[in-house]
Amino acid sequence: MNLRRTLATAAVAAVTAPAVLLSAGSAFAAPKAPADTRQQPTFAELKKAAADAEKAYQDAAAAEKAGRAKVDATMDALDRDSHPLKAAVLAADKAVKAADAAKTAADQAVEDAQNALDAATDEAGKAKAQETLEAARAEATHAADAKAHADRARTVAQDALDDARVAALREWGTVQKAAADARTAKEAADKALAAAAECVRVPGLTVLANHLPSKVVAGTTADFSFTVANATDRTLDVDPLVLFRLLAKNQEQHFLKVQWSDGSGWQTLATDGSHIASVTAMKPGAHTDVKLRMTLGAKTPATKALALFAGDASDAYHPCLLGPMKRYDFAVLPAGSKPGTVGDAKPGKAADRDRPASKPAAAGPQNAHAEAASAPATGGSLAATGTPAAVPQLGLAGGAAALLGAGAVVGVRRHRGAGSAN
Repeated sequence: MNLRRTLATAAVAAVTAPAVLLSAGSAFAAPKAPADTRQQPTFAELKKAAADAEKAYQDAAAAEKAGRAKVDATMDALDRDSHPLKAAVLAADKAVKAADAAKTAADQAVEDAQNALDAATDEAGKAKAQETLEAARAEATHAADAKAHADRARTVAQDALDDARVAALREWGTVQKAAADARTAKEAADKALAAAAECVRVPGLTVLANHLPSKVVAGTTADFSFTVANATDRTLDVDPLVLFRLLAKNQEQHFLKVQWSDGSGWQTLATDGSHIASVTAMKPGAHTDVKLRMTLGAKTPATKALALFAGDASDAYHPCLLGPMKRYDFAVLPAGSKPGTVGDAKPGKAADRDRPASKPAAAGPQNAHAEAASAPATGGSLAATGTPAAVPQLGLAGGAAALLGAGAVVGVRRHRGAGSAN
């Protein structure tokens, strides 16, 4: 009985073994524009699907645990002599044993009667021995029938006990398979959510500095702006990243102060850069301008400086969309210098591979500090930066990445993602 039970348990376990975990995909998508989303679930829908799949898996896992406890209890009960099915088998065993003994005795009586007949020497003795043999044979036939009946009854009793065991194992196998299926569904939902959360490059989402001077004298203030343009075919929530830095010692960064205006007042830019001037629901072809003001202390050392601009965004399908990052280099002149004619700083060239990696955000920007203009982003250099030709200018140059440290920009993006998730 133990061997049969062991084999049945092993068979169910083999059939319903959980699926192997799928390996996770890459943490960052290759540069590409957002895919066609007409048949694509939104990120919110994917999050809900993943949460629902997690709940279903937890419920199925709990049911599997309860099912295992139930099948163990059932098997233990079926193994007890007091269980009706086990008792029936034991009674049948006794009946088979008695029938075996009766058949053995009857067969022996037939053999003895046959020996007596063979030994008889007169007709009277032979007649009497023949009667005894026929009676023994009749009894032996009856005993054989009783033995066959007892054997059939024993088989029926054993089958009933075995069927009860198999039924218990099948019930457990059903809940175990349900847990395995729920786990597979959960992994698929998690994988789909992770894929949607990967950062996607969007060449058409650009940030362009306007009239950022190529030279700034220490002790003066320069007013300029930047333009955010959505040259994609999608409505986006845009969250521009801005960073200014003196290419000097870290302790000298306090000489530089940059502010931006949301239309109601001036706000100071964080020294390590930050996402500012969020714009919700920026339509395709729209752009918006953000005012900036840079003040250099009178004791600012003569040095070089840089500004970084990037258009980060999200939409209903992607929580992390990354536009090209531009670098502008400008010079800081000593206080009292006569810079002469000062032109605008130009965006420097950079390779996409030099851009620091970003963490996917949980959601898009929540508050709009500026409204997208209705005029399309066309004409001049602004339109040019929104075309695929601008892709080679993505990211930071290797020297700037080494100087700034990838942690500065990545830290800003991590902060953005945490804030959006809350």
